[in-house]
Amino acid sequence: MLVRNLNDCEMFIAGDNTQLRELLHPDKQPLDLRYSLAHALVPAGQTSIDHALTTSEVYYILSGQGNMHINEAVQAVSAGDAIYIPPNARQHIHNTGQEPLVFICIVDPAWRAEDEIVYTD
Repeated sequence: MLVRNLNDCEMFIAGDNTQLRELLHPDKQPLDLRYSLAHALVPAGQTSIDHALTTSEVYYILSGQGNMHINEAVQAVSAGDAIYIPPNARQHIHNTGQEPLVFICIVDPAWRAEDEIVYTD
């Protein structure tokens, strides 16, 4: 049995500038998973950097509120919302609240650096 507690996962700044903690990743634990699972945080008033993955992704908002941008579409999101992000979609999320925007990221197949483009323009 593998149980990972969020507090035991090292926090790092991801390529899109979110505070990330990887909970489950098949390349880092002996797991038979197709996907990876991470916990993300965007501080109040901040925005993740525009990026795209060649894989599909799901955000599940745990707390806070923001605006999700996927290609040309923008929608307000808050706790309890699940957001599907299709492969190759240009995306970022902006925290519109006064508290951290906290969400779970599921990437399928599992996240790999070579599958991500971070836009700097």
